[in-house]
Amino acid sequence: LILNYTIFIQFSVIIITWNAKHFLTKCLKSVYEKNRGFQFELILIDNNSSDGSVEYVQSNFPQVKLILNKNNRGVGPARNQGLKIATGKYILILDVDTELITENTFEKTYEFMESNPGTGILGAKLLFPDNSLQYTCKRFPSVWVKLFNRFEKLEKIRNSQIMREHYMFDIDHNETQKVDYVIGAFQLLRKDMVDKIGCYDEEIFYGPEDIDFCLRARIAGYDTVYFPEVELYHFCQQIKKKLFTKATFEHIKGLFYFFRKHKYISK
Repeated sequence: LILNYTIFIQFSVIIITWNAKHFLTKCLKSVYEKNRGFQFELILIDNNSSDGSVEYVQSNFPQVKLILNKNNRGVGPARNQGLKIATGKYILILDVDTELITENTFEKTYEFMESNPGTGILGAKLLFPDNSLQYTCKRFPSVWVKLFNRFEKLEKIRNSQIMREHYMFDIDHNETQKVDYVIGAFQLLRKDMVDKIGCYDEEIFYGPEDIDFCLRARIAGYDTVYFPEVELYHFCQQIKKKLFTKATFEHIKGLFYFFRKHKYISK
């Protein structure tokens, strides 16, 4: 008599990394420590790191499914590599520069998604290391918002009406509610939604693939929900704020593509 047991994977966790071992160690430890007893798989896509990240994972977390790229494929394409092999009913896109705070994070978010079938994407409450709030649920941006965003260190720009509306300063960030989009540092996706709308747009190397994904989910009839009952630190490597870097160029190129794609500006 041969018995075949199928292990039901409730969650697939997808993390991409590139020379971020100092963040990766905290992130992986928090994932496993905060979710003991919950069945999940973790898929790590390494974009050709040279800082010992792969060796660290192989030695300390042998259960992690590793995808090793020979070059830096960017954010969207690398995440899609994970999406294509994920087996969970729900798929968590998690940035490497995060650290889970809430005990039983996966169980709490799983129960919410099970009880709210109209929710396609779930975001969490993200905090800076000093425990101050990051405004990570937002309204869909205009071209002006993204232009202002380049100069938001200026107080008049940061406190302008257009930016306050975009960052949703007017809502209670301690309440669960529907929003336009949540940033890709923590996006819990319903797998059957991904099967319907497809993966991240691979024309976007680095930002705003997360906005594009939430907009496509909205068009397909799914809600994006901000869920502050789950908290995590986001160390937020402000790469896109630095001028004259390859990442900055790729981000700006991605923004122009996004605005053309969704007909904010003409081709």
